[in-house]
Amino acid sequence: MKNHHFKSKIIWTGNTGESTKNYRSYERTYIISVDGKADINGSSDPAFLGNPLLYNPEDLLLASVSSCHLLWYLHLCSVSKIQVLEYVDFAEGTMIENENGSGKFTGIVLKPKIIVAEKEMIEKATELHQKATEYCFIANSLNFEVKHHPEITFK
Repeated sequence: MKNHHFKSKIIWTGNTGESTKNYRSYERTYIISVDGKADINGSSDPAFLGNPLLYNPEDLLLASVSSCHLLWYLHLCSVSKIQVLEYVDFAEGTMIENENGSGKFTGIVLKPKIIVAEKEMIEKATELHQKATEYCFIANSLNFEVKHHPEITFK
């Protein structure tokens, strides 16, 4: 078994001069910083007084699942000699918020539109989505199901 380690730094940038004096006295903005990579500006979702122009943790979770699935899927297609010409995912996530303010994601549905090189590849290309989900590091770390509804055509 191999161990992999990752590091990031989160810097809160939302102190407007009143710190966290009250719920509306501060901004929910922050920077995600990883050595050697471009910074990501984030905020909370607008429902929680965040900046709607910035990525929020929920956006990033959904994007993490979708991109992990994409990378495993492309790998599996490659070793199966399936030529993927295009891949665009329209992922959707559902989160519930409890009365006390806590919450959690209850599911994610990946909806990739994929173009493969040959019609004969469509059936196997469809089957590989389940295997990609089984291998995806991010999906394996979640406590809810990740579903996929691919639309695969050929060119």
